[in-house]
Amino acid sequence: MALPLPAITEVDMSSDASTVRVTVVQASTIFYDTPATLDKAERLIVEAAAYGSQLVVFPEAFIGGYPRGSSFGAVIGSRTAKGKEDFRKYHAAAIDVPGPEVERLAVLAGKYKIYLVMGVVEREGYTLYCTVLFFDSQGHYLGKHRKLMPTASERLIWGFGDGSTIPVYETPIGKIGALICWENKMPLLRTAMYGKGNHSTFFFVLYFSFSPLNWIFF
Repeated sequence: MALPLPAITEVDMSSDASTVRVTVVQASTIFYDTPATLDKAERLIVEAAAYGSQLVVFPEAFIGGYPRGSSFGAVIGSRTAKGKEDFRKYHAAAIDVPGPEVERLAVLAGKYKIYLVMGVVEREGYTLYCTVLFFDSQGHYLGKHRKLMPTASERLIWGFGDGSTIPVYETPIGKIGALICWENKMPLLRTAMYGKGNHSTFFFVLYFSFSPLNWIFF
């Protein structure tokens, strides 16, 4: 029987010049309850900060949730009433960027003096996006990356990103950027990220929280 995965995994990113302590969070969303999920995120950030972490990374769609196994009642040419209601609740649990949830995450990053990388479901009008948010240790929201091409049936619920949100941020602990799940399989996107980085770069590939601990650091 496989052992349960820890909620937090500590990673030391060492070089001749310095050591950066990174916390990789492997935890699930509280579905359809974004305030409770934010409370859970704060508890995990507090725990990571107690380890002395400088950079804390959460999974894909942690805020809003990755609806693994859900169909939202959709088949070609038809949707069920229950599926429509499920999607209404999923849409309501997403967050606006910027918005009050982003402000709260920025406050948490500043309060605990961490760089924060957070997977969210972003809402813009009627469209949802799988998005990564970046925050610095001074409590500033830096920006976002939207998943360029949702994988397979994810396209039923998430819109497409574009080249305007492929950031890499210069920070005192190194450059920070992220891809999401199968974006790691896109050669041109990886090449674009490599072109913005150097030896002191953290590139994270965020996976949804049901996946094994297979975070990738470049």
